[in-house]
Amino acid sequence: MIPVPEVVLGGVLPALIIAIAGLLAMLLGLFVRKGAVAVGAIIALIGVLLALMVNNPLRLMNTTAFSGMIALDSYTWFFNLLILFSVGLTVLISMKYLVDQGLNLYEYFALLLFSAVGMMFMVSGIHLLMIFVGLETLSIGVYVLTGVLPKSSKSSEASLKYLLLGAFSSGLFLYGAALLYGSAGTLSLAGMAKYFHSGSVSLMAIVGMGLLLVGFGFKVAAVPFHMWTPDVYDGAPSPITGFMSVGVKAAAFAAFLRVFFECFGSAQITWGHILWVLAVLTMILGNMAAIVQNNIKRMLAYSSIAHAGYILVGMVAGTASGAAGVLYYLLAYIFTNLGAFAVVTMVGRKGEANVYLDDYRGLGKSHPTLALAMSIFLFSLAGIPPTAGFIGKFTIFSAAISAGYVWLVIIGVLTSAASVFYYFRVIMKMYMEAPEVEPERLSFSPSMAFALSITVMAVLYIGIFPTTYLNLATESVKSLF
Repeated sequence: MIPVPEVVLGGVLPALIIAIAGLLAMLLGLFVRKGAVAVGAIIALIGVLLALMVNNPLRLMNTTAFSGMIALDSYTWFFNLLILFSVGLTVLISMKYLVDQGLNLYEYFALLLFSAVGMMFMVSGIHLLMIFVGLETLSIGVYVLTGVLPKSSKSSEASLKYLLLGAFSSGLFLYGAALLYGSAGTLSLAGMAKYFHSGSVSLMAIVGMGLLLVGFGFKVAAVPFHMWTPDVYDGAPSPITGFMSVGVKAAAFAAFLRVFFECFGSAQITWGHILWVLAVLTMILGNMAAIVQNNIKRMLAYSSIAHAGYILVGMVAGTASGAAGVLYYLLAYIFTNLGAFAVVTMVGRKGEANVYLDDYRGLGKSHPTLALAMSIFLFSLAGIPPTAGFIGKFTIFSAAISAGYVWLVIIGVLTSAASVFYYFRVIMKMYMEAPEVEPERLSFSPSMAFALSITVMAVLYIGIFPTTYLNLATESVKSLF
């Protein structure tokens, strides 16, 4: 029998290692003026690798820690993997980006790591106070990273918008938690689950649940809480935009699923209908708005909104297979979207001047490897086999059909078909149109080449051999049901 202190230490060790790595990156950056980016990146990568190594024991745990504030289980293990993957890939993509922009910012990697710590406590939280603390910890770092470009007014504007709207949504989340505490007398998910199972649920508790839904809806960029997404994604540095679109979204959906399935499972009929409407609105608006975009970062921003709608379909299903589909979808989406933003970072060059679709004309001829990688990512986003995106959509839609949500799946399939237009428009410009001026040669750094290689191989491998990862996702959601 393993002593409880050792279990607790092993359970929080991944987050502890990332926090220590963040502190080291910040402290060493004070003494290393030249090469601070390289030092910070190396520390961050070492921290991510060590955290991945010590994360495995969580898969076999099924306990709680810190007076029932966090859960140490396979669900936490799975989302820790997603967060660490997203952080590691973002570090690799950011190294060349910071050098190209002439930014010697050691704080960049420290903030990235501290945000990851917030995410890891958010996904393991089984107490609304712990989830809120994790949410705010990840948000503060991302707010700053969004406005990290010192000479970009667009970056500063995006950071301020994100801060103001984020603070508003956090206030709604906290007020919802207060109403639930007033009704149930506890903020623990287990305690509130007992209250909702009792059958005598007050109107105040229903309002509190609705306010939590609004708070989560903002973080996952679901319509109508999406208004911040296009401007923030466009103004933020490209690597941070990619990190927000995958890491923050994964952490938010992890807490979203845990709270609503584990705590409000008995009220699934009530919130399921609301999520049905939100999923439809999110899929339709996200895809329709993406069609008319000429800026690729804004196009991918609306695409990210649409993908939040597809993930909500899995939540609407309300079954274990639907929840497992959400986990698999997020795994596939992390590699797909970070790979796409790696290409955007490469093409953008210094100052991110090349962010319009016309800037991709002739990329297939001038940089065939880069164009091929981007095509694979776009195929995956569109849900075309044999990529991971296809299996992700198939799994979620299958779960929704099994649960009886046929019309929701029909809308999802139609909007997914519409998305092919704007994804293929980029591919057509890369291969079928000539550039207006002779394109500059792009230089691949080792870190960027490694990141692109990982993402391309992962998108294809997870799509061709999905069984192992679907089984892991199915195993990880058992604690929610």
